Amino acid sequence: MSMSFESFMRDSVQPMRDDLTRIGVQELRTPEEVTEALENKTGTTLIVVNSVCGCAAGQCRPGVAKALQHEVKPDRLFTVFAGQDKEATAKAREYFAPYPPSSPSIALMKDGQLVHFIQRHQIEDRSADMIAGDLINAFETYCK
Repeated sequence: MSMSFESFMRDSVQPMRDDLTRIGVQELRTPEEVTEALENKTGTTLIVVNSVCGCAAGQCRPGVAKALQHEVKPDRLFTVFAGQDKEATAKAREYFAPYPPSSPSIALMKDGQLVHFIQRHQIEDRSADMIAGDLINAFETYCK
């Protein structure tokens, strides 16, 4: 019995999804879920654009996990998966203007406005600890 490519991809990316969901980050898999999560919200929201690339595994997801151990953190935690949940990712990116699409990337919103954004090029050449430090500084600034 052969496995379909879609099934293979779904199974192979599940551990990458689990890296975030097991630490309390909720997946948004449809454009409607993104709208519901982000429209007209008060407080702070972290949105991680997850990816299958090595920098997502080596720096982005571990950096987010370390940052979320900090006492001060956003009220809500979400993720979309680039290349997998394409429509949800496209919808989330509408909230990240003027930044171009980037994956992985990390957005922090306060009262519906983008206040901090980490693009792929700011993830690729930095360690998980550096990314966590960047996020913790943003949490201290915007999430108190």
